Amino acid sequence: MPLAATALVAAGGLVASLAAGCSDGAGAAPKITTTARAGIAPTPPAKGAYFGAWVPPAVRGAATRTPSSTASGDASGTASGTPSDTSPGTSPGKDADKPGMAPVAAFERDMGRQLDIVQSYRGWKSDFPSGLDTSVLNSNRYLLLTWAGADTKEIAEGKYDALIRARAKAIKATGKPVFLRWSRDMDRTSVKDRVHSPADFIAAWKRLRQIFTAEKVDNVAWVWCPTARGFGASNAGAFYPGDDQVDWICADAPPGADYEYRDMSESLKLFMQWARGRHKPIMIAEFGVPKSYGQRRAEWLRAATKALEDPQVKAVVYFDSDEQAEDARDKRRAYSVTGDTHAVSALRELATTPYFNPRNLPVTSGG
Repeated sequence: MPLAATALVAAGGLVASLAAGCSDGAGAAPKITTTARAGIAPTPPAKGAYFGAWVPPAVRGAATRTPSSTASGDASGTASGTPSDTSPGTSPGKDADKPGMAPVAAFERDMGRQLDIVQSYRGWKSDFPSGLDTSVLNSNRYLLLTWAGADTKEIAEGKYDALIRARAKAIKATGKPVFLRWSRDMDRTSVKDRVHSPADFIAAWKRLRQIFTAEKVDNVAWVWCPTARGFGASNAGAFYPGDDQVDWICADAPPGADYEYRDMSESLKLFMQWARGRHKPIMIAEFGVPKSYGQRRAEWLRAATKALEDPQVKAVVYFDSDEQAEDARDKRRAYSVTGDTHAVSALRELATTPYFNPRNLPVTSGG
């Protein structure tokens, strides 16, 4: 299905909307709307959800991923405003020689398909696009640019206007659709010193959007992303800037290191209840199954597949990394599936399920 057909344009092309149906076990989702411009900024697929991942860059001297599939083929992109479908008969892997793309291509071979979304993390003062960013933008994958935050009061007061304007111009200059996830996990107590309060965060968010609007940056979809856990004891919803300020609502949803075992449906439950009141597509931008789950990792991933087949969920991004682990013995914060045959197979099943392949990208057989 051509990606251009995955969004319906209304109100002079400024608002994309689509009616979400129901899937087995999922409640009715609201009609989905976004301020992003179809064909210019990322918009949700009409059916199903994009599949993406964060794959850390290769570390010199470290062991490299050994793909479970040896298939290779074309993954080149086009110059149009949205990623195009891969031609029949092609398969992921060719972009491995592009800057930053070797680990991504290896992960794609494990998954048996090309990613829809590749995530990239950038610091508040870091320049972008990076080499990886440019490689993704020049392919037929979406870039999910996760941009760190700064002191919200200083942003709202205008201290960083020049920096924000420079980043806005840089994104505009790419001419490609970009997911922008700014200051994720703003509800965590560990960042309270710079986030201050929900009101301060919202003021800073609006300042960014005002500058991007002034610079006429139309190729960005704004992704608001607290933690799923924040909808429990704390009030993550208080940080929501408003439907007119957000294109995608999002949550980071690792099971939590304080649980021996926890299904993804439990991790997402309170967030999904809150999200039903928003007419927005949902992105799960960081999810992963801990290595501490051992032989139950595959079981967890298969249950997660069912939980994520929700009509409002339009993008899922696996966190294929161990970087959050405190040390080599910390398996509760290690999520990479590399070397775990059963986990790779189960994640591959998720990735190649039609619901998570809305562009009908070619699927390769297991190796």
